[in-house]
Amino acid sequence: MKKNFLIILIVLISFQAFSQKQKVNHMTTFDDKLIHFGFSLGINTLDFGVTHYNPIGTNPEFSPTTWPLDKKQIAVGDYVRADVSQLIPGFTVGIISSLRLTKDLDLRFLPGLSFGERQLFYNIPVWEKDSYQPLQYYSIKSTFLDFPLLLKYKARRINNDRPYIVFGPAYRQDISRTGKEDLVRLKNGGFYAEIGAGWDHYFAFFRFSVEAKMSLGLNNILGDPPGVSQRQYYSQAIKELRSNIFTLSFHFE
Repeated sequence: MKKNFLIILIVLISFQAFSQKQKVNHMTTFDDKLIHFGFSLGINTLDFGVTHYNPIGTNPEFSPTTWPLDKKQIAVGDYVRADVSQLIPGFTVGIISSLRLTKDLDLRFLPGLSFGERQLFYNIPVWEKDSYQPLQYYSIKSTFLDFPLLLKYKARRINNDRPYIVFGPAYRQDISRTGKEDLVRLKNGGFYAEIGAGWDHYFAFFRFSVEAKMSLGLNNILGDPPGVSQRQYYSQAIKELRSNIFTLSFHFE
């Protein structure tokens, strides 16, 4: 009994001594710098928020046209719907510029380049110009120049970790070429509202952060329908098209 009590006492004393041992805090003055820089790598998924004309005839620009290969001709009373049914992973790379505003607040500018794809699935067969069989979906690829300007609010640092939230506006310019004969054309520029959360970890020589962020498109990016040589009803069935982007980023500062 005494032996067991002695073992328990030794374990408790050892545990107390271990719990009182302070961890080594790295880069304790890093957050005191006025300006610092870094780079960012990430993966993204692009999505659309789609608003339709229900039915398509409520679009005053829609005019029924006969196409020989179409088993069913689209009329004013038909419902043509499009949606992104699966998300395709993309890639994002950027540069970080951070300005210290207060003890817990930073202003961050993160210009970058993003690559992604969205696949529009329709409830009707998708026919391209000069095609002899329908497609499963219509693919829209984008290459964005990203210009987010975000506020970063940081919680209290816990040893070498510090959670935070980010929010603010962003502008994106799509530099991928959109042909006049594309079934669904997009405008080149768009404004976004961004909100996200992340976790900073301080290593001996750099700070590593994992951040999840949602970018919500604020303006309609649907462009003009294609020429009369293409089926225009794929574009004319859509009233508004807003771009939504989810990004998981890894920051090195």
